Amino acid sequence: MNAPSEWADKDYYADLGVSSSASQEEIKRAYRKLARDNHPDKNPGDTAAENRFKKAAAAYDVIGDERKRKEYDQLKAMLRTGGGFGPFGGNGGAGFPGGFRSSTSTPGSFNFDGFSGGFQRSGGFSEDGGLGDIFSGLFNRGGGGGRAARPARGADVETEITLDFREAAKGTTIPIKITGDAPCVTCHGSGSKSGVPTSCTTCSGSGFVSEEKGAFGFSRPCSDCDGTGTRITDPCPGCSGRGTVYRSRQITVRIPAGVIDEQKVRLAGQGEAGPNGTPAGDLFVTVHVRPDEVFTRKGDDLEITVPVSFSELALGGTVTVPTLNSRVKVRIPAGTPDGRTLRVRGRGIPAAKASGDLLVTVQVQVPPTLDDAAASALRAYAQAELDSGFDPRADWAGLR
Repeated sequence: MNAPSEWADKDYYADLGVSSSASQEEIKRAYRKLARDNHPDKNPGDTAAENRFKKAAAAYDVIGDERKRKEYDQLKAMLRTGGGFGPFGGNGGAGFPGGFRSSTSTPGSFNFDGFSGGFQRSGGFSEDGGLGDIFSGLFNRGGGGGRAARPARGADVETEITLDFREAAKGTTIPIKITGDAPCVTCHGSGSKSGVPTSCTTCSGSGFVSEEKGAFGFSRPCSDCDGTGTRITDPCPGCSGRGTVYRSRQITVRIPAGVIDEQKVRLAGQGEAGPNGTPAGDLFVTVHVRPDEVFTRKGDDLEITVPVSFSELALGGTVTVPTLNSRVKVRIPAGTPDGRTLRVRGRGIPAAKASGDLLVTVQVQVPPTLDDAAASALRAYAQAELDSGFDPRADWAGLR
Protein backbone atom coordinates (compact mmCIF):
# COMPACT_ATOMS: atom_id res chain seq x y z
CA MET A 1 0.00 0.00 0.00
CA ASN A 2 1.33 3.42 -0.99
CA ALA A 3 -0.89 6.00 0.72
CA PRO A 4 0.07 9.66 0.11
CA SER A 5 0.52 11.69 3.28
CA GLU A 6 -2.20 14.21 2.41
CA TRP A 7 -4.87 11.50 2.66
CA ALA A 8 -4.53 11.48 6.45
CA ASP A 9 -6.29 14.83 6.97
CA LYS A 10 -8.73 14.74 4.07
CA ASP A 11 -12.39 13.71 4.10
CA TYR A 12 -12.96 12.96 0.44
CA TYR A 13 -16.45 11.59 1.02
CA ALA A 14 -17.52 14.88 2.59
CA ASP A 15 -15.91 16.82 -0.26
CA LEU A 16 -18.19 14.96 -2.69
CA GLY A 17 -21.19 15.02 -0.36
CA VAL A 18 -21.59 11.22 -0.21
CA SER A 19 -21.39 8.62 2.55
CA SER A 20 -18.47 6.27 2.97
CA SER A 21 -20.77 3.42 1.91
CA ALA A 22 -21.71 5.08 -1.40
CA SER A 23 -21.39 2.98 -4.54
CA GLN A 24 -18.89 3.89 -7.26
CA GLU A 25 -21.80 5.00 -9.45
CA GLU A 26 -23.10 7.32 -6.71
CA ILE A 27 -19.62 8.77 -6.29
CA LYS A 28 -19.37 9.35 -10.04
CA ARG A 29 -22.75 11.11 -10.18
CA ALA A 30 -21.88 13.34 -7.22
CA TYR A 31 -18.56 14.32 -8.78
CA ARG A 32 -20.08 15.10 -12.17
CA LYS A 33 -22.70 17.36 -10.60
CA LEU A 34 -20.14 19.25 -8.50
CA ALA A 35 -17.76 19.58 -11.46
CA ARG A 36 -20.56 20.83 -13.70
CA ASP A 37 -21.93 23.34 -11.19
CA ASN A 38 -18.53 24.70 -10.09
CA HIS A 39 -16.49 24.56 -13.30
CA PRO A 40 -14.32 27.68 -13.72
CA ASP A 41 -15.68 28.19 -17.25
CA LYS A 42 -19.19 28.46 -15.79
CA ASN A 43 -18.16 30.60 -12.82
CA PRO A 44 -15.48 33.00 -14.08
CA GLY A 45 -13.81 34.90 -11.27
CA ASP A 46 -15.58 32.89 -8.54
CA THR A 47 -12.73 31.71 -6.30
CA ALA A 48 -15.03 29.75 -4.00
CA ALA A 49 -16.49 27.79 -6.91
CA GLU A 50 -13.01 27.14 -8.27
CA ASN A 51 -11.89 25.78 -4.88
CA ARG A 52 -14.96 23.51 -4.71
CA PHE A 53 -14.17 22.29 -8.21
CA LYS A 54 -10.56 21.48 -7.25
CA LYS A 55 -11.60 19.70 -4.03
CA ALA A 56 -14.14 17.60 -5.92
CA ALA A 57 -11.55 16.66 -8.54
CA ALA A 58 -9.00 15.69 -5.89
CA ALA A 59 -11.57 13.62 -4.02
CA TYR A 60 -12.78 11.82 -7.14
CA ASP A 61 -9.20 11.06 -8.14
CA VAL A 62 -8.92 8.97 -4.96
CA ILE A 63 -12.32 7.49 -4.06
CA GLY A 64 -13.41 7.37 -7.70
CA ASP A 65 -10.68 4.76 -8.21
CA GLU A 66 -11.55 1.46 -6.51
CA ARG A 67 -7.92 0.59 -5.70
CA LYS A 68 -7.09 4.02 -4.28
CA ARG A 69 -10.40 4.09 -2.41
CA LYS A 70 -9.56 0.82 -0.67
CA GLU A 71 -6.18 2.14 0.45
CA TYR A 72 -7.76 5.43 1.57
CA ASP A 73 -10.43 3.60 3.60
CA GLN A 74 -7.76 1.43 5.22
CA LEU A 75 -5.68 4.45 6.21
CA LYS A 76 -8.68 6.31 7.67
CA ALA A 77 -9.76 3.19 9.57
CA MET A 78 -6.30 2.86 11.12
CA LEU A 79 -6.26 6.52 12.15
CA ARG A 80 -9.69 6.19 13.76
CA THR A 81 -8.55 3.26 15.88
CA GLY A 82 -5.45 5.12 17.04
CA GLY A 83 -3.05 2.26 16.43
CA GLY A 84 -5.22 -0.66 15.40
CA PHE A 85 -3.33 -1.75 12.33
CA GLY A 86 -5.48 -4.72 11.41
CA PRO A 87 -7.32 -2.90 8.56
CA PHE A 88 -4.17 -3.09 6.46
CA GLY A 89 -4.91 -6.68 5.60
CA GLY A 90 -3.28 -9.97 6.33
CA ASN A 91 0.22 -8.62 6.30
CA GLY A 92 -0.65 -6.05 8.94
CA GLY A 93 0.49 -3.10 6.83
CA ALA A 94 3.58 -4.45 5.11
CA GLY A 95 4.11 -2.42 1.99
CA PHE A 96 2.79 0.78 3.55
CA PRO A 97 5.52 3.47 3.58
CA GLY A 98 6.90 3.27 7.06
CA GLY A 99 4.07 0.88 7.87
CA PHE A 100 3.68 -1.47 10.81
CA ARG A 101 3.56 -5.25 10.90
CA SER A 102 2.56 -7.64 13.65
CA SER A 103 5.59 -9.18 15.31
CA THR A 104 5.96 -12.88 14.72
CA SER A 105 8.39 -13.22 17.62
CA THR A 106 6.50 -11.34 20.30
CA PRO A 107 2.73 -11.90 20.50
CA GLY A 108 0.77 -8.68 20.87
CA SER A 109 3.63 -6.39 19.80
CA PHE A 110 4.14 -4.38 16.62
CA ASN A 111 7.20 -4.01 14.44
CA PHE A 112 8.36 -0.46 14.08
CA ASP A 113 11.86 0.52 13.07
CA GLY A 114 13.60 3.82 13.60
CA PHE A 115 11.84 5.07 16.73
CA SER A 116 13.25 4.17 20.16
CA GLY A 117 10.95 6.38 22.19
CA GLY A 118 7.29 7.18 22.28
CA PHE A 119 6.19 3.70 21.16
CA GLN A 120 5.62 0.85 23.53
CA ARG A 121 6.07 -2.76 22.49
CA SER A 122 2.51 -3.51 23.52
CA GLY A 123 1.29 -1.37 20.65
CA GLY A 124 0.39 1.69 22.74
CA PHE A 125 1.96 5.13 22.79
CA SER A 126 3.74 6.84 25.65
CA GLU A 127 3.36 10.49 26.67
CA ASP A 128 6.37 11.66 24.68
CA GLY A 129 5.12 10.35 21.34
CA GLY A 130 1.77 10.11 19.61
CA LEU A 131 0.28 8.64 16.49
CA GLY A 132 0.38 12.00 14.71
CA ASP A 133 4.09 12.47 15.50
CA ILE A 134 4.96 9.03 14.22
CA PHE A 135 2.96 9.40 11.02
CA SER A 136 4.48 12.81 10.42
CA GLY A 137 7.89 11.17 10.48
CA LEU A 138 6.80 8.24 8.38
CA PHE A 139 5.18 10.21 5.62
CA ASN A 140 8.13 12.54 5.32
CA ARG A 141 10.73 9.79 5.14
CA GLY A 142 12.18 9.03 1.77
CA GLY A 143 14.29 6.14 0.62
CA GLY A 144 18.05 6.45 0.49
CA GLY A 145 18.75 8.67 3.47
CA GLY A 146 16.06 11.28 2.95
CA ARG A 147 15.81 11.22 -0.85
CA ALA A 148 12.33 12.32 -1.91
CA ALA A 149 10.19 9.90 -3.88
CA ARG A 150 9.99 10.49 -7.60
CA PRO A 151 7.07 12.78 -8.56
CA ALA A 152 3.97 10.98 -9.79
CA ARG A 153 3.24 13.50 -12.56
CA GLY A 154 4.69 16.43 -14.39
CA ALA A 155 4.36 20.03 -13.25
CA ASP A 156 1.45 22.25 -14.23
CA VAL A 157 2.27 25.16 -16.54
CA GLU A 158 0.63 28.60 -16.70
CA THR A 159 0.76 31.00 -19.63
CA GLU A 160 -1.19 33.99 -21.00
CA ILE A 161 -2.60 34.99 -24.39
CA THR A 162 -4.43 38.06 -25.69
CA LEU A 163 -7.34 37.77 -28.14
CA ASP A 164 -9.48 40.21 -30.08
CA PHE A 165 -13.03 40.55 -28.74
CA ARG A 166 -14.55 38.70 -31.70
CA GLU A 167 -12.04 35.85 -31.48
CA ALA A 168 -12.95 35.34 -27.83
CA ALA A 169 -16.67 35.53 -28.57
CA LYS A 170 -16.63 33.11 -31.51
CA GLY A 171 -13.88 30.80 -30.25
CA THR A 172 -10.60 30.17 -32.00
CA THR A 173 -7.48 28.03 -32.11
CA ILE A 174 -4.12 29.62 -31.49
CA PRO A 175 -0.58 28.22 -31.46
CA ILE A 176 1.43 28.98 -28.33
CA LYS A 177 5.02 28.25 -27.38
CA ILE A 178 5.90 26.89 -23.95
CA THR A 179 9.24 25.89 -22.46
CA GLY A 180 9.75 23.15 -19.90
CA ASP A 181 10.15 19.41 -19.46
CA ALA A 182 8.94 17.52 -22.53
CA PRO A 183 9.14 13.81 -23.43
CA CYS A 184 12.55 12.80 -24.76
CA VAL A 185 12.21 12.10 -28.47
CA THR A 186 14.99 9.50 -28.35
CA CYS A 187 13.42 7.13 -25.81
CA HIS A 188 9.83 8.43 -26.08
CA GLY A 189 9.81 9.35 -22.41
CA SER A 190 10.81 5.98 -20.91
CA GLY A 191 14.35 7.04 -19.95
CA SER A 192 15.64 3.68 -21.18
CA LYS A 193 17.75 3.36 -24.30
CA SER A 194 15.96 0.13 -25.17
CA GLY A 195 12.60 1.59 -24.16
CA VAL A 196 12.08 -1.08 -21.48
CA PRO A 197 13.01 -0.19 -17.86
CA THR A 198 14.27 -3.08 -15.70
CA SER A 199 12.34 -4.36 -12.70
CA CYS A 200 14.16 -3.39 -9.49
CA THR A 201 15.80 -6.44 -7.96
CA THR A 202 16.13 -4.84 -4.54
CA CYS A 203 12.37 -4.60 -3.98
CA SER A 204 11.31 -7.19 -6.61
CA GLY A 205 9.39 -4.49 -8.44
CA SER A 206 7.14 -3.58 -5.48
CA GLY A 207 8.74 -0.19 -4.82
CA PHE A 208 9.13 -0.92 -1.08
CA VAL A 209 11.54 -2.81 1.13
CA SER A 210 11.04 -4.18 4.64
CA GLU A 211 13.60 -3.97 7.40
CA GLU A 212 13.67 -5.57 10.83
CA LYS A 213 15.76 -4.92 13.91
CA GLY A 214 15.04 -7.16 16.84
CA ALA A 215 11.35 -7.00 17.65
CA PHE A 216 10.77 -3.95 15.47
CA GLY A 217 10.55 -3.40 11.73
CA PHE A 218 8.98 -1.23 9.05
CA SER A 219 8.59 -0.91 5.30
CA ARG A 220 9.82 2.10 3.35
CA PRO A 221 10.23 3.24 -0.27
CA CYS A 222 13.04 1.39 -2.01
CA SER A 223 16.08 3.65 -2.17
CA ASP A 224 17.44 1.99 -5.31
CA CYS A 225 14.39 2.79 -7.47
CA ASP A 226 12.90 5.72 -5.51
CA GLY A 227 9.79 3.67 -4.89
CA THR A 228 8.95 3.20 -8.58
CA GLY A 229 9.66 -0.52 -8.78
CA THR A 230 11.83 -0.10 -11.89
CA ARG A 231 15.40 0.94 -12.63
CA ILE A 232 17.03 2.40 -15.70
CA THR A 233 20.00 0.14 -16.38
CA ASP A 234 20.60 1.46 -19.90
CA PRO A 235 20.08 5.25 -19.60
CA CYS A 236 18.97 7.02 -22.77
CA PRO A 237 21.81 9.24 -24.01
CA GLY A 238 19.34 11.94 -24.96
CA CYS A 239 17.93 12.49 -21.46
CA SER A 240 20.41 10.66 -19.18
CA GLY A 241 17.66 8.27 -18.09
CA ARG A 242 15.14 10.85 -16.88
CA GLY A 243 12.74 10.48 -19.78
CA THR A 244 12.34 14.24 -20.22
CA VAL A 245 14.38 17.07 -21.68
CA TYR A 246 14.05 20.81 -21.13
CA ARG A 247 13.04 22.36 -24.42
CA SER A 248 10.56 24.63 -26.16
CA ARG A 249 7.55 23.21 -27.95
CA GLN A 250 4.56 24.59 -29.77
CA ILE A 251 1.03 23.39 -29.16
CA THR A 252 -2.29 24.48 -30.61
CA VAL A 253 -4.77 25.68 -28.01
CA ARG A 254 -8.49 25.61 -28.71
CA ILE A 255 -10.25 28.53 -27.03
CA PRO A 256 -13.98 27.84 -26.56
CA ALA A 257 -16.54 30.35 -27.80
CA GLY A 258 -17.63 32.90 -25.22
CA VAL A 259 -14.46 33.04 -23.12
CA ILE A 260 -14.32 36.22 -21.04
CA ASP A 261 -11.47 38.50 -20.05
CA GLU A 262 -9.13 37.00 -17.39
CA GLN A 263 -10.74 33.54 -17.70
CA LYS A 264 -8.46 30.51 -17.37
CA VAL A 265 -8.71 27.64 -19.84
CA ARG A 266 -7.37 24.25 -18.63
CA LEU A 267 -5.80 21.80 -21.04
CA ALA A 268 -5.38 18.46 -19.30
CA GLY A 269 -2.08 16.70 -19.92
CA GLN A 270 -0.50 19.59 -21.84
CA GLY A 271 1.81 20.74 -19.03
CA GLU A 272 5.32 19.47 -18.34
CA ALA A 273 5.99 15.81 -19.00
CA GLY A 274 6.38 13.52 -16.00
CA PRO A 275 9.65 11.60 -15.51
CA ASN A 276 10.01 8.16 -17.08
CA GLY A 277 6.59 8.05 -18.66
CA THR A 278 4.51 9.26 -15.70
CA PRO A 279 1.52 11.49 -16.63
CA ALA A 280 2.07 15.08 -17.73
CA GLY A 281 0.78 18.05 -15.76
CA ASP A 282 -1.90 20.42 -17.01
CA LEU A 283 -1.63 23.67 -18.93
CA PHE A 284 -3.59 26.69 -17.67
CA VAL A 285 -4.04 29.52 -20.17
CA THR A 286 -5.21 32.92 -18.89
CA VAL A 287 -7.08 34.75 -21.67
CA HIS A 288 -6.99 38.52 -21.97
CA VAL A 289 -9.61 40.08 -24.29
CA ARG A 290 -9.13 43.37 -26.17
CA PRO A 291 -12.12 45.76 -26.25
CA ASP A 292 -14.06 46.02 -29.54
CA GLU A 293 -14.87 49.30 -31.26
CA VAL A 294 -18.44 48.19 -32.07
CA PHE A 295 -19.59 45.56 -29.59
CA THR A 296 -19.71 45.36 -25.81
CA ARG A 297 -20.81 42.34 -23.82
CA LYS A 298 -23.43 41.70 -21.14
CA GLY A 299 -23.37 38.06 -20.14
CA ASP A 300 -24.02 36.14 -23.35
CA ASP A 301 -25.70 39.13 -25.00
CA LEU A 302 -23.95 41.50 -27.38
CA GLU A 303 -24.68 45.22 -27.12
CA ILE A 304 -24.39 47.70 -29.97
CA THR A 305 -25.40 51.35 -30.37
CA VAL A 306 -26.72 52.35 -33.83
CA PRO A 307 -26.95 56.00 -34.95
CA VAL A 308 -30.32 56.87 -36.54
CA SER A 309 -32.12 59.98 -37.76
CA PHE A 310 -35.16 61.57 -36.16
CA SER A 311 -37.28 60.68 -39.16
CA GLU A 312 -36.36 57.00 -38.87
CA LEU A 313 -37.63 56.97 -35.31
CA ALA A 314 -40.72 59.07 -35.98
CA LEU A 315 -41.81 57.37 -39.20
CA GLY A 316 -40.28 53.94 -38.64
CA GLY A 317 -37.85 52.17 -40.91
CA THR A 318 -35.24 49.45 -41.26
CA VAL A 319 -31.54 49.64 -40.43
CA THR A 320 -28.74 47.18 -41.18
CA VAL A 321 -26.51 46.27 -38.22
CA PRO A 322 -23.48 43.96 -37.86
CA THR A 323 -23.35 40.71 -35.90
CA LEU A 324 -20.35 38.49 -35.14
CA ASN A 325 -20.72 36.65 -38.45
CA SER A 326 -22.76 38.77 -40.85
CA ARG A 327 -25.25 41.62 -41.00
CA VAL A 328 -28.94 41.62 -40.15
CA LYS A 329 -31.81 44.04 -40.76
CA VAL A 330 -33.60 45.46 -37.75
CA ARG A 331 -37.05 47.04 -38.04
CA ILE A 332 -37.63 50.27 -36.13
CA PRO A 333 -41.32 50.75 -35.26
CA ALA A 334 -42.82 54.20 -35.95
CA GLY A 335 -42.69 56.41 -32.86
CA THR A 336 -39.67 54.70 -31.32
CA PRO A 337 -38.08 57.00 -28.71
CA ASP A 338 -34.39 57.80 -28.71
CA GLY A 339 -32.38 55.38 -26.57
CA ARG A 340 -34.75 52.40 -26.90
CA THR A 341 -33.10 48.97 -27.11
CA LEU A 342 -34.35 46.48 -29.68
CA ARG A 343 -33.62 42.75 -29.27
CA VAL A 344 -32.52 40.38 -32.03
CA ARG A 345 -32.82 36.80 -30.75
CA GLY A 346 -29.90 34.36 -31.02
CA ARG A 347 -27.37 36.76 -32.53
CA GLY A 348 -25.23 37.22 -29.42
CA ILE A 349 -22.42 35.07 -27.96
CA PRO A 350 -22.55 31.46 -29.26
CA ALA A 351 -23.43 28.89 -26.58
CA ALA A 352 -23.95 25.14 -26.52
CA LYS A 353 -27.61 25.28 -25.48
CA ALA A 354 -28.84 28.75 -26.44
CA SER A 355 -26.86 31.65 -27.86
CA GLY A 356 -27.24 35.12 -26.44
CA ASP A 357 -29.12 37.97 -28.11
CA LEU A 358 -28.05 41.10 -29.96
CA LEU A 359 -29.22 44.24 -28.11
CA VAL A 360 -29.51 47.20 -30.51
CA THR A 361 -29.82 50.64 -28.91
CA VAL A 362 -30.94 53.45 -31.26
CA GLN A 363 -29.42 56.89 -30.80
CA VAL A 364 -30.56 59.99 -32.68
CA GLN A 365 -27.94 61.96 -34.58
CA VAL A 366 -28.69 65.65 -35.13
CA PRO A 367 -27.29 67.12 -38.38
CA PRO A 368 -24.72 69.83 -37.55
CA THR A 369 -25.84 72.05 -40.46
CA LEU A 370 -28.91 72.34 -42.73
CA ASP A 371 -29.24 73.82 -46.21
CA ASP A 372 -32.02 76.29 -46.97
CA ALA A 373 -34.42 73.66 -48.28
CA ALA A 374 -33.94 71.36 -45.27
CA ALA A 375 -34.24 74.25 -42.82
CA SER A 376 -37.45 75.46 -44.50
CA ALA A 377 -38.95 71.98 -44.38
CA LEU A 378 -38.01 71.60 -40.73
CA ARG A 379 -39.64 74.94 -39.85
CA ALA A 380 -42.79 73.83 -41.60
CA TYR A 381 -42.73 70.59 -39.59
CA ALA A 382 -42.19 72.50 -36.34
CA GLN A 383 -45.22 74.66 -37.10
CA ALA A 384 -47.26 71.57 -37.87
CA GLU A 385 -46.27 70.14 -34.48
CA LEU A 386 -47.53 73.29 -32.75
CA ASP A 387 -50.74 73.26 -34.75
CA SER A 388 -51.37 69.62 -33.78
CA GLY A 389 -50.97 70.44 -30.09
CA PHE A 390 -47.90 68.24 -29.57
CA ASP A 391 -45.75 69.44 -26.66
CA PRO A 392 -42.65 67.32 -25.92
CA ARG A 393 -42.43 68.80 -22.39
CA ALA A 394 -46.08 68.51 -21.44
CA ASP A 395 -45.45 65.78 -18.88
CA TRP A 396 -41.92 66.82 -17.95
CA ALA A 397 -41.34 66.85 -14.20
CA GLY A 398 -39.12 69.91 -14.57
CA LEU A 399 -42.17 72.09 -15.21
CA ARG A 400 -44.18 70.89 -12.24
